[in-house]
Amino acid sequence: MNKPLSNSDKLSFGFLEKAKEFQASVELIKVLKSRTYRIGEANVLVRASSDGNRRYFFGINYITIEEIANLENPFIAFICGSIEKTIIIPAKLLFKELHQISHDRNGEYKINIDKDFNIVLAGRGNRLDCKNFINNWNLLLSPPIFENEKPKSVEESLHSVLQGRLLEIGNIRGYQTFCPDKSKKFNERKLEEISTLQTCPVLQFSDYNLLRQIDVIWFKNRGNNFIPEYAFEVELSTGVWSGVGRMATLMDYKNVAFYVISNDRKKYSQVMNSFSEYEERYKFIANDLIGDLYSAELNLKELKYNIGL
Repeated sequence: MNKPLSNSDKLSFGFLEKAKEFQASVELIKVLKSRTYRIGEANVLVRASSDGNRRYFFGINYITIEEIANLENPFIAFICGSIEKTIIIPAKLLFKELHQISHDRNGEYKINIDKDFNIVLAGRGNRLDCKNFINNWNLLLSPPIFENEKPKSVEESLHSVLQGRLLEIGNIRGYQTFCPDKSKKFNERKLEEISTLQTCPVLQFSDYNLLRQIDVIWFKNRGNNFIPEYAFEVELSTGVWSGVGRMATLMDYKNVAFYVISNDRKKYSQVMNSFSEYEERYKFIANDLIGDLYSAELNLKELKYNIGL
């Protein structure tokens, strides 16, 4: 027996049907946990709230907002009680204002939209003006302008997100971090700006051409030397798993742990069959767990700063 749809689900499905009336293609983005769709020329997170008396409330986790904001041409559709009262706001704009929106220790942001359909910010009477975003379907249907950049696929964008998160976690923990993808961005910053090492250290017992291509490496300082501690490869494409072989160049460093970041455990197991003699050195981590770890690290860092301990 099918579970009856909630009011929020009904509103969300109604929004997608409305999109089709504009001859827009609608496709679920399966690599994200949130209810995110490719609609027309945009990537859209769809959230719905039933009718409220004075305000509409939406709870969204920081990790979800960050992932959406790092996609190409990203938007969040806040459905306020009915399809005719939908705020279609650029996700990057909301992301920049998050510091003015309250959240709990789990990174859950409490987004309130008032009766005038503006987003409530910290401070008396402070609002994010949304009048230009109410039912503005043209934002989703108009082709975006990319200046001197080739548009990235969702997989490419999320690959950069995971690399950025791994770099940030390593930095918080006091490691020296390296990433080969200098120009890719995470939260509007190039990965080379987040990495503490601009060039990959040369290691005696490793093929440098392979070493410097590993997605993320954490090193420890030992005198004038850099000792590898952790190596990570992000594998979002089921057809390309060359990263497993690249990390094998560190096999002679017994202390190094190899991590494969993916949501395809079946493919991981198949690939590991080719590396059976080294299988115990590799570990599988689902994409979502990296997000959870990253969020926990940020929250702990903030807590330490706030209490001065």
